[in-house]
Amino acid sequence: MRFRDVREYAEVDSTNRVAADLVRAGAGEGLVVVADHQTAGRGRRGRSWEAPPASSLLVSVVLRPSVDHALGPCGPVSGAPAHLVTVACALAAAEACADVAGFAPGLKWPNDLVVGERKLGGVLAEVPLPGLAVVGLGLNVRWPGPMPAHLQPIVVTAESVAGRPLDTRELLDAYLVRLETRCGDLADAAAVVAMMSDYRRRCVTLGRDVRIELPGGRSWAGAATEVHDDGSLEVSCDAGSRRVTAGDVVHLR
Repeated sequence: MRFRDVREYAEVDSTNRVAADLVRAGAGEGLVVVADHQTAGRGRRGRSWEAPPASSLLVSVVLRPSVDHALGPCGPVSGAPAHLVTVACALAAAEACADVAGFAPGLKWPNDLVVGERKLGGVLAEVPLPGLAVVGLGLNVRWPGPMPAHLQPIVVTAESVAGRPLDTRELLDAYLVRLETRCGDLADAAAVVAMMSDYRRRCVTLGRDVRIELPGGRSWAGAATEVHDDGSLEVSCDAGSRRVTAGDVVHLR
C-alpha cells in the first residue's frame, strides 16, 4: 500500500498547497494530506473551492506519474501523459462513492464528478517538482443547515444522494484503496486502455451538446463526440470537428 503517510489537519488554506510544500521539503509518492476545512481551496483556472468546515472530503495525494506505457495514435508509446493521473483519481473517487454511498457519480470532462447536472466534486492535479504530481480531490459529503439558494441548482452532496449519513473517513479509505489499484494500472498499457474505456463509459459529457468556454471570453458550441487517449475532447461543430485540450465545458439542455 503506497498511501501510508497520512497527515491530517483541522484547517489549511489548501491541501494541494500543503502537499506541494511537503514535496519540496522532501516528501515523496504516497503522501496524503487531509483537512476538515480549506480556507483557500483551489479549483481549475484559479477558481476557489468553498465549503463549510467538516462538510467535505478534502484530500491531496502525491503520485509519481511516470508510466511504462502511454497511448499514442498507433498504440503504446513511451511517455507519461499528465491527464492519466487525473483520470485515475476521478475514477477512484467515483468508485469510492459506489462502495460507501451506494451510487456512482458521472464524470464531466475534464475533471468534475456530477450527479445529474449538479457538481459533487472535482479533481485538480499540479506538478510542484518534475516527476511528482499533487492531485487534490474535493468531494461534497454534507451541508450543515440549508444550502444557500444560489448553490442549490448547481451543487449536490453525497449524503443527499445516498439518503443517509456517511462517514467521511470511510470515503477516504475507500478512495485510497481504489486509487492504489488505479495507480497500478498506469504501469501497464492494456490496463491504461481499459481505464480510458472506463472513463468514457462514465463520462456524461459524451453525446451532449456543449458550449466550450475559453480564456478571454471566447466560446463556441457543438456536440461532444469522443474523449481521445490523450485526454482531449472532440467536439463536432458547424466548422467541423475540433479537439479541446483546455477550457470549460457547459452542458447545454
